[in-house]
Amino acid sequence: MAPGPATRLPSTAALDLPRPTASDVVAGVSVALVLIPQSLAYAGLAGMPAYVGLFASALPLLIFAVFASSPYLQTGPVALTSLLTFGALESAGFIANSEPDAATYIAAGALLAVLVGALRLALGILRLGNVAYLICEPVMIGFMSGAAIVILSSQLPKVFGATPPDSYGTLRAAAWAVVHPGQWEVAALVLSVITMAFMLGGRKIHRLFPGVLIAVMVGLVYSLATDYGGPVVLDDGEIPSGLPSVSFDLPWSDVGSLLIGAIVIALVGFAEPASIARTFANQERSHWNASRELFSSGLANVVSGASGAFPVGGSFSRSSVNKFAGAQTRWSGGITGAVVLAFLPFARVLEELPKAILGAIVVGAVLGLVRPIRLVKLWQRSWSQAALAWVTFLATLISTPRVEWAIALGVVLTVVHHFVLTLRVPTQPDPDRPDVTTARPEGLLWIGSQGRFERQLGQLIDDHPDRSIQLDLGDTPALDAATVDVIAGQAARLRQAGHELTWINPPEGADAMLRTATDLPRQ
Repeated sequence: MAPGPATRLPSTAALDLPRPTASDVVAGVSVALVLIPQSLAYAGLAGMPAYVGLFASALPLLIFAVFASSPYLQTGPVALTSLLTFGALESAGFIANSEPDAATYIAAGALLAVLVGALRLALGILRLGNVAYLICEPVMIGFMSGAAIVILSSQLPKVFGATPPDSYGTLRAAAWAVVHPGQWEVAALVLSVITMAFMLGGRKIHRLFPGVLIAVMVGLVYSLATDYGGPVVLDDGEIPSGLPSVSFDLPWSDVGSLLIGAIVIALVGFAEPASIARTFANQERSHWNASRELFSSGLANVVSGASGAFPVGGSFSRSSVNKFAGAQTRWSGGITGAVVLAFLPFARVLEELPKAILGAIVVGAVLGLVRPIRLVKLWQRSWSQAALAWVTFLATLISTPRVEWAIALGVVLTVVHHFVLTLRVPTQPDPDRPDVTTARPEGLLWIGSQGRFERQLGQLIDDHPDRSIQLDLGDTPALDAATVDVIAGQAARLRQAGHELTWINPPEGADAMLRTATDLPRQ
C-alpha cells in the first residue's frame, strides 16, 4: 500500500483513460436505475427541490469518471453529505422549503458544493490524501450512528404521511408522527411499506434486483390512477425539462458563512468514499490513490455547484452494485452520469411520484447504518474510544440539524486525548508464550507520530531480538497507509531474524491493509 509513482496527480496528458467495456455499460445503467430515484430522495434530505438531485447526478459523474482512482467508486448525492449540507445551510441562516427563499437556498447549496470542491482540490493537489484518516474510527462510528437516526427521523413523517407542527425539530417531529397514528395517511404508509419490501426483500432475491425502480413505478401508477392526495414531487415545483446550465454566478458574498460547513463536508464527506475505495483496493490487492480521489471528488463537486446542485460524495450501496454488476473501469460511473443526463428531458414523468416513496427510499438506504452493537462493543475494546464514540453520538442527536458541530467536538476530544498524550508503545510479557512480547500502542498513530512510532517499534525489536512481537491495536482508533508501511517494514525485519510481527484488535478496515502489506495472517 506504499505510495508509488501513481501518487502524481492526473494531467490531461497522463489520465491513462481505459477503454469502456460492455460490462461497464451494464453496470453503469444498473446504477443509474438506482440513482435516479435516490437522487430525488437525497435532494429532499438536503432541503432541496427533488429535481436538484438529478442535476447532482449527471455532469459530476462524468467529470469524476475521467479523473478517479477507483474503478468501482460511484459518486453523486448520498445521505450523509445531504444531511451535512442541510445542517451547514441552516447554520448559515438559509431556510429550506420556503417558497420565497427557494432560489436563494438552492444558490447557497451550489456555492457550498463549489467550496467543498475547492477544498478537496487543494488537498489533492498538495497530496494530502492522508486527511482521510484524520477523523478517527470511534468518532465516525458515533457520528454515523447518530446521523443515521437523524436521517431516519427526518423521513418518518413522510413515511407515515403525517404533518407535525412546523415548530417541531427533526427528532421531536418524528416522535410526534409515531405517537399520533390518527394522523397517518393510509395510502402513504402502504406505499412506504411496499417500497421497503421491494428494497430490502429484493436484495435477498438478487443483489441487482431493481427494488427501488419497481417501487417508483408502482407509486407513479398508483398516484396517476387514483388521483393521490398526499404530497408529491410536484409540490416542490415543476421539474425543468432541459439540461442543467453551467454557471459560476453564485452568491460569493456568503462564502464566509458557509466556509466552516464546507470544511466539515470536505473532510467528513470524504471519509466514506475513502473507506469504500480502500476496501475494494484491499480486496483485490491493488493500489488506491487517496490524493487522486480527493482531486477527482473536488472536480465533481465544483461541477455540481456550477450546474446548480449541492455537494456530492461516494455511495457504498451504489458502488457495491457497480462492482457486482461487472464494472471493469471507472467509465461505468461516467455511463451512469450519461444515463441520468439523457433522462433529464423526460424527468417530468416523476412529478406525480408520492413523497412517501422517497422517504421510504432514504429509510431503506440508511437503516443499516444504525449499529448499536458496534457502540456497545467499543466498551469491551477500549473505554477511551468508547467515550469518544458515545460523546459524538449524543452530540449528533443534540445538535441536530447542525450536526457538523458534533464532528467538531469529536475531533477536539480526539486531539485532547491523543495528541496531548505522547505516543507510547508499552510492552508486557505473555506468560503463556514466553517467546512473544505484546506491545499496545497508546495514542494516535498518524502522519504526525509516524516517526516516533517507527523508532519505538524498532527499539522494541532491538531490545527483544529473540522474540516475536504482537501488536495489540485495541487503543488505536485509526491506521493510515504510512503507518501500515512502518509495520510492514518492521515485520520484514523480524522475519529475516526468524520471528514474526502479528497483531490483534485492529481498527475497522485496517485488517485488510495490514494483511496486504505484510502478507501475514491476523492472529
